[in-house]
Amino acid sequence: MECNDLRCPVHGSIKTRGMQMSGRVVSDKAKKTIIVEIDYTRYIYKYERYLRRRSRIPVHKPDCIDIKLGSTVNIAETRRLSKTKSFVVTSVVK
Repeated sequence: MECNDLRCPVHGSIKTRGMQMSGRVVSDKAKKTIIVEIDYTRYIYKYERYLRRRSRIPVHKPDCIDIKLGSTVNIAETRRLSKTKSFVVTSVVK
């Protein structure tokens, strides 16, 4: 598949820097945006226990990467692409 997306990290001119994470796709209803949910733990010093948290991040989806609902993807930070998006999909894990 030919990719004409300028915001693609592989075929386009966008550069990635900063954080790299992996998460699960929970929404793909928008045209070029997916919502990725990331689960992590945070240590609470007062109770000496870990707290489970989750974060939902809007991510840019390039045309050349085929992503389905529920798949695990790797995302990387980039420059601000819109009001809420500053991450882009780099690859699909499974």
